[in-house]
Amino acid sequence: MSMFGDGLDAAVQKAFTRPAPKSAGAQMRYLVRQLKGTKAVAQMLRVSQRTVERYVKNQIKKPRPDLAARLETEVKKRWQPQIRAKAREKAASTDGIVIDTRARLGYTAPIGSTDQDRIRHLTVALPPQYAARLFEAQEQGVSDQRLQEIAAEALKETYFQDGSTRAGSLEEVRFTDIEHLEFDL
Repeated sequence: MSMFGDGLDAAVQKAFTRPAPKSAGAQMRYLVRQLKGTKAVAQMLRVSQRTVERYVKNQIKKPRPDLAARLETEVKKRWQPQIRAKAREKAASTDGIVIDTRARLGYTAPIGSTDQDRIRHLTVALPPQYAARLFEAQEQGVSDQRLQEIAAEALKETYFQDGSTRAGSLEEVRFTDIEHLEFDL
């Protein structure tokens, strides 16, 4: 499970103006329109082309749980691409992104300071440049670990160092145990 990637996707999905299709038939018809054929949808979902056709005609109404999850994921991935792009652009250029996390955060600091990891619940508004870096890295398909590093760097600058006004000798911030993570645009 990609905690940071899924969190960014969920934040962008809050900007949708219309709900995504809910029923299996409606989701299947949407994917067939998007991919221009039942064969491509069947290959993507790892089912037969005939199965896709039966969902399109509402001959099958309730998919297996694993197929239902893949179907929902693929529909949400493609739903309202222009709205998704506008939300990302707005966050990356003017608004920034808010991170709400409850996690064990540690940091590397000079000898003599208390750099022991401890659980913190933080809700921090990250500046637009970090939103841009997060979305850009996600589009490039980087690992969740890299997204976590970018978020930790953003927390270091905005929360711990408060824009270079304190904790100037702080070298690195790291997430260890993440209990909760949510992004909001």
